[in-house]
Formats: sequence, structure tokens, C-alpha cells
Amino acid sequence: MARAKSDTASNGLPRERLLEFLGEMLVIRRFEEQVEERFRAGELAGFLHVCIGQEAVAVGVCRALGDGDVMGSTHRAHGHMLANGTPPREMMAELYGKVEGCSRGYGGSMHLYDVKRGAMGANAVVGGGLPLAVGAALAFQLRRESRVSLAFFGDGATNIGTFHESMNLAQLWRLPVVFVCENNRWSESTPQSQHQPISDLTHRAEAFGMQALHVDGQDVEAVHLAARDALAYARGGQGPVFLLCETERLTGHYVGDAQAYRDKEELRRLRETRDPIRLLRERIEASEQEWKRLDARSRQVADEAVAFAKAGADPRPEAALENVYTEG
Repeated sequence: MARAKSDTASNGLPRERLLEFLGEMLVIRRFEEQVEERFRAGELAGFLHVCIGQEAVAVGVCRALGDGDVMGSTHRAHGHMLANGTPPREMMAELYGKVEGCSRGYGGSMHLYDVKRGAMGANAVVGGGLPLAVGAALAFQLRRESRVSLAFFGDGATNIGTFHESMNLAQLWRLPVVFVCENNRWSESTPQSQHQPISDLTHRAEAFGMQALHVDGQDVEAVHLAARDALAYARGGQGPVFLLCETERLTGHYVGDAQAYRDKEELRRLRETRDPIRLLRERIEASEQEWKRLDARSRQVADEAVAFAKAGADPRPEAALENVYTEG
């Protein structure tokens, strides 16, 4: 590039840190592209919901979490889990249903968990992670532990009862929990204007007297700085925070979604102007050499994850009866 690069971005994060974020978002992107390819080849079972376009929220938020903090995800969990530290090969092995997977093959794409790294689990139930995060935060408060729980969810989840119940109790008890709303404005396949009477979802938090932050979810630095503030606020005993990230889902709701409900020209425009990876690359003026290095590493990580998963072991049939219990 012709212009010299400053060591520090305008908002304070060093350029090298942002370059790391760019690499992490690229790993998630190449991982998700491999997942789509493997699914279309018939190698993966079930449904898959990739997070292409929403990588900045995953990296910005999860890189702000501290030791001992926990997070709960959604049915679109791959990016959150990778950004939180689950190795790509363990993640891919889980998608292949192998015992080497992060959930030992029990979870699959929509029920990922990695407890030892603070990932309480993905959830196929819309908004299902919200009450779990509140429960974890209550435990931290009662134990007087300096830990925070965090829940990811989409805009559609703000319409359901458990969202409001979780928000109400968290604010009433001033719990150390951060609610991260990834607002891609689609609620699966319905335009926001058709399922919500408001466009600014921070009003949801204001209804409970809760602290709310509103950021551009395609700007990984803005997300990270806001997440740091939110976590510090909650950790300091001041109560919960609602963090609204305006993001873009640059693919279908699930792999194979024809997106007949969506304007194709608008989607093309968003891919050109709102891709968080492209935006960060341009902002920090990453050189061609830097880009090629990061991209080559990301592709290698994704390829190695697939190779590891394919070489993994299938669970024993009798393992289906493990971790199962009933109450008499």
C-alpha cells in the first residue's frame, strides 16, 4: 500500500490486534465454506446454519470474554464456538458425529457444547440459551465469583416469552449477564417489519430499565470495545447489559435455503459493501502479502479439520445409552 499504516487504530486497538481478528474471522469463513461444501457432498447429516457475514460479532464478543466466563449460543453456533477457542478440528469432527468431536459426537451442529472452554451449548430452541445464561449468572452471584455469563440470540428471539422473563429476572436481581442480540433482521425468513413493531431493539432493554449498547455488528473493533464495556459493567456488579449488534446474514438461513423471500440484488449489494472481512481488510490496509498469508493459513486450518474429522472414530452403538437419565 502507498500510505503508511499507523500502529494503532483510531479507536485504540493496535493494528496487530485487528490483524489477528482478521485472521480469526477468515478461519471462521473458510471453515463455514468447507462445511457447506461437505454438506452438499452428502457427508454431513442434519441441518446446518452457517454464520457467513456475522463473523465480526463472534470474534469481537468472544475475544472480550475473561477466564471463567461462560457463553451460550444458538442454532448458528460454529462462529461463536471457534472464536471462543474450540479447535476447528474438534468442531469439524463433531459435525461428522465423531467421538473426537468437542461434544464427543452427541451434539452435532445445533447442539454443540464445550464445557471445559466455557461454552454451555448451542440450542436448537429459539432463545433457549437465555434462561441458561441467567441461571449461570445467578450461580456466579450467589458464589460471589467474578464471572459473567453471556447469551447470543437473534432478533426473532426477542419476540418470545423466555426472552422477556430472562431480561426481567436478570435486571431485577442485577445479575452479571450480557445479552448479545445478533440482529440480521430476518428472524429466519421473515422481514423484521413483519414480525416486530419496533426497529430499534434497544427499546426491549429499556422496557426493563436495563443498560443497552448499540453497535455496527460488521465492525469487529466496535463490537469488541462494546463487549469489553458490557462485560466490565456486569462484572462490576452493576447489573446486566443488552448488547445489540446490527449484522448481516450473507447466506441463507440454512444450507440449501433458496432465499425466495429475499431480494437477490440487495443481497449482492450487501456482500459487496457489508462483508465484515472485506471491511476490516480495507480499513487496516492489509497488504496483499498479509492477506495471502492469512488466507492460506485459514484454508489450511479448514482442510486439516476435514481430514481430522474423516479419520475420526464413530461412536459405539451402546454409547447412545450413556448420559441419559430419568426421574422416577
